[in-house]
Amino acid sequence: MIEVLVVDDDVRVARINAAYVAKVPGFRVAALAYSATEALARLGESPVDLILLDHHLPDRNGLSVVRELRELGLHSDVIMVTAARDVTTVQAAMRHGALQYLVKPFTYAGLRTKLEAYAALRHSFESGGEAEQAEVDRLFGALWATDGSELPKGHSTTTAELVRQALREAGGPLSAQQVADGAGMSRQTAQRYLKLLERTGRVRLSLRYGETGRPEHRYTWADGS
Repeated sequence: MIEVLVVDDDVRVARINAAYVAKVPGFRVAALAYSATEALARLGESPVDLILLDHHLPDRNGLSVVRELRELGLHSDVIMVTAARDVTTVQAAMRHGALQYLVKPFTYAGLRTKLEAYAALRHSFESGGEAEQAEVDRLFGALWATDGSELPKGHSTTTAELVRQALREAGGPLSAQQVADGAGMSRQTAQRYLKLLERTGRVRLSLRYGETGRPEHRYTWADGS
């Protein structure tokens, strides 16, 4: 079970976020905190696996909490959940080691996607061993996995789901044309969505040699869901 500390200065929002977390299988809310001081005190008493951390807290900001955690040798992972959307804050969060950044307001589906991706990432790390470049790329992209609630502008949830189904139901790697045929769309459309899903780590890209002897790209659904 992944233990989570929810930190938000708004009691109502903290409780809503905690309720969202509790609905995701494999996660448990260990505690709620409403200030940086309270969060650090709770973490000092009992570390958790993951912190959902607001940036705007009454006594100090969330990034300063992350800095102090690292100085104290506490290695809880952090997902920022905040209304702060300026690029400077986002960049600082990345530099301080936040794994993800979820902008308020968000839906249950949006948070669930981040939590499921985090759980998958932890599972991959727990398997140990060595990683080839493709696996390293997948791990780095895992937390940026996209679902229908987060598709970039100009992309359709329905189309992304058709591509996903075609890949999941395949007995092996597919070419872009095979995905297009299975999903009932043009090759150009399939290729566009495959590139998006590859960037987010949901699709693995491999190189095979076709009947002509020329190298061809093949795609496989990566996360098993």
